[in-house]
Amino acid sequence: MAGLVFAVTSLFAQDIPVGVVVAFKKGNSQELNRYLGEKVNLVIQNRSESVDRQAAEGTLAAFFSSNKVSGFNVNHEGKRDESSFIIGTLTTANGNFRINCFFRRVQNKYLINQIRIDKTNE
Repeated sequence: MAGLVFAVTSLFAQDIPVGVVVAFKKGNSQELNRYLGEKVNLVIQNRSESVDRQAAEGTLAAFFSSNKVSGFNVNHEGKRDESSFIIGTLTTANGNFRINCFFRRVQNKYLINQIRIDKTNE
């Protein structure tokens, strides 16, 4: 049974670029930029905007600058058809944030098409 769980987890892990998790752990918008789609829907603290990759990187850089990251843990991940997602907790100097990151498959790669960042009460 443990082998089956590992196999399923491995399948999901291949669909979600490992670099995305590493970039969130570092609070590094430049690394995250490599995985952004051409258009990204950003929702940060209930402020929503649909922007291109460059603008998304700038907005994320400002967020990370204001909220020094000390860690990121993936709480859940999943896949359905041509999309996948991760939900995680970003630990910062200003408290914890829930990250919802949604991907779309584009030319055999999963690229981020939406990032939602909400402050948690933890």
